[in-house]
Amino acid sequence: MSSLPPILHRHRLACLLAGALLLALLLGALAPLRTPSHERAFTFPAGKAGQRALALPREIRLTLGVQDVLLLHNRDRRPHVFGPLHLLPGQEFRLPFEEEGRFAYACPDVAGGILTVHVVRLPDPGWDRLRWRLDALVQGLRTLPLVAPRS
Repeated sequence: MSSLPPILHRHRLACLLAGALLLALLLGALAPLRTPSHERAFTFPAGKAGQRALALPREIRLTLGVQDVLLLHNRDRRPHVFGPLHLLPGQEFRLPFEEEGRFAYACPDVAGGILTVHVVRLPDPGWDRLRWRLDALVQGLRTLPLVAPRS
């Protein structure tokens, strides 16, 4: 058994947790941004029109130099419209972005009929990169597919 009083054990644990959090924040702020692909997928799923609107996001965020190509994929049996594009069943289309900004595309399958592609610049190391990582985490959690439990 340790001869340290319990208050010092709690203090040591608090210091270790604070150090781990500080290290995680430092790595998030300084580590380079990498993804397996420059593509971000946007898929038109097979199904009924009402279900499809619930499954598709109204905004997609891309980052120049990290994920700057929107990959459109139609898995439905009918054609879909995305801005000026008409995607036939099974068709894929890669839409690259080369400048930052907000781009609105008519997309009747999205709630509201407009899909916004928000393209941001590559964040500098430091607070900008840490903020980018936290925003990406929130965006990923917000767009997680909802799946009902199987009985």
